[in-house]
Amino acid sequence: MTDLKSQTPEEMTRTLMPMGEPAFRGKQVFTWLHRGVSSFDEMTNLPKSLREKLAETCVLTPPKAVCKQVSKLDGTIKYLWELGDGNCIESVLMQYHHGNTVCISSQVGCRMGCAFCASTIAGKVRDLSPAELLDQVIYTQKDSGLPISNIVLMGIGEPMDNLDSVLKFLELVNHPDGLNIGMRHISLSTCGVIPGIDRLADLGLQLTLSVSLHAPDGETRSKIMPVNRAYPVEDLFAACHRYFEKTGRRISFEYAMIDGVNDRDWQADLIAERVRGMPGHVNLIPLNDVVESPFKPSKRVAAFQKRLEVHGLTATVRRSLGGDIDASCGQLRRKAMEEQKGK
Repeated sequence: MTDLKSQTPEEMTRTLMPMGEPAFRGKQVFTWLHRGVSSFDEMTNLPKSLREKLAETCVLTPPKAVCKQVSKLDGTIKYLWELGDGNCIESVLMQYHHGNTVCISSQVGCRMGCAFCASTIAGKVRDLSPAELLDQVIYTQKDSGLPISNIVLMGIGEPMDNLDSVLKFLELVNHPDGLNIGMRHISLSTCGVIPGIDRLADLGLQLTLSVSLHAPDGETRSKIMPVNRAYPVEDLFAACHRYFEKTGRRISFEYAMIDGVNDRDWQADLIAERVRGMPGHVNLIPLNDVVESPFKPSKRVAAFQKRLEVHGLTATVRRSLGGDIDASCGQLRRKAMEEQKGK
């Protein structure tokens, strides 16, 4: 069965040509799919005969919201989506004064093994298709009734570990006949997969690259982020400098503040030393408590921020959203998996 939603209008046109359809049908089908139709019968301006052919040869797998949590504090909405094969992923809709941002997953589970993250506890199951990435944006917008203006790929999974699908998703979500969300409104996060960073640099996309740093020294980073053993932090910073030289885009460094692990003054000094020579923004993240993790939130967030600013770095503290729901990435999926085991 053909996965139409993972195709561009031009690719859809080529898919429909053997059915004897004119070229403009590809654009029509593309537009319908990006409106969030759940069946081909909803494509009312297509001939019935074509709708029947599409139903026979193509697949539509709209996700099902099996759990929806809405924060009473700030309106943040967290979705647990069930995919066509029964696997589940998470998306989070966050409301800001500048617009609505959806955080989407790129994989079912994650194999990166970061010690403080709930997403990776059960390992990686599979990659998401471009359509499954896109559906998180479309159906979050459709269910919430709120227009999506910004996207962050920071949910479950490592985007650089599924880069082909991610790049195709970026092409689709940016398309003027679809959601038409500009690249400058999209952030892509990586825990430090250097080949992906270099590939992204060569493409010159005007998105925001976010690097999940969490420690500037190899010893600490290897303890909490196994990826550092494959791609050492010194090499990671070198890749970041290459990325800036090629794209001119400022990189955002994500930094979860962990008590007694990565919140010392000398680590702030080392960040400044390794970022020097390129514009960098450090986003300090108050750690979410994860039941299975031994790590606790740092008490030195303000002091660490001040230390970075003394070096001339821009450092902000991420505003915590959804504090009364399972806001930490992977927590809702993990809870659902545990409940399923108990049945």
